[in-house]
Order: sequence, then C-alpha cells, then structure tokens
Amino acid sequence: MKTRRGFLVTLAGCAVAFWVGPSYAAQPVVEILAMTHSPVRNALAPVREVLAKYTDRVRLVELDIESAQGEKRQKAIGLKGHIPIILLIDGRRSFKRPDGTVVEFVNFPAAAGNPLGLNGSWTVADFDAALRAAVGEPAKPQ
Repeated sequence: MKTRRGFLVTLAGCAVAFWVGPSYAAQPVVEILAMTHSPVRNALAPVREVLAKYTDRVRLVELDIESAQGEKRQKAIGLKGHIPIILLIDGRRSFKRPDGTVVEFVNFPAAAGNPLGLNGSWTVADFDAALRAAVGEPAKPQ
C-alpha cells in the first residue's frame, strides 16, 4: 500500500529529474579525421580556433585518417579514398545552411592557400554555425 509520504517523495524526485535533466544532456561529439602532415594541419588551424570556443560544451575525438582505426572509421561513415579532412558532429558530416544549401565537412575548407586549390564546399563559418546548432545556441544574425 502506497503512503502519501511515499507518493510525495516520488513526485519530488521526478520534479528534480525534470528540472536538472537538461543540464546533464550528452555533449555533442566532434570527430576530426585528418591527415597529420603540414597542409592539413595548416587548414585545420582555424577549425581548432573555433573548437576552442566550445571546449567545455563538446567532446572532441581525433583520429589520424591514415591509421587503421581512421580508415575503419572513414569506411564506417561511407567514404573511401584519399580524403585529407573529415569533420563529424554527432556522426554527421553535412550541415544545412540557413539558405537551404547543404555542405559537407569533407576535404579542405574553402579558403585561399589550400594546396593545389583543393577546396571543399564548406567554410570555417559553416563549421562554427553547425557547432552553435549542436550545442543549442541561436544562429548568428546575418
């Protein structure tokens, strides 16, 4: 037989769980799968600057894409071949911009100075916007 006291304790426990629950939500996971040599390191420098703003709100996993583990992860997400950079946010490599276009965080970011003009379709600003969305921050006004 349930008592009034037992009911109130259960009710209070549920209230605390609902009140505190969102603060314990899982952090988004950002994966950097990248080659470890110079042009790639240089291209990732602005990405790392953006990530520095989110260090306490995201979990970062880095893999050398040329290692056995990196190749396995690349294959698991459906990609193959010589890809210097792949960025994943919660396992997704694509992001829908406010204008409706979709970019994939694959290859170098679109920027001047990439080797042989190897530019992807994404920018560091796209990556920042995707991180903002992942942590629940409002989009920056245009």
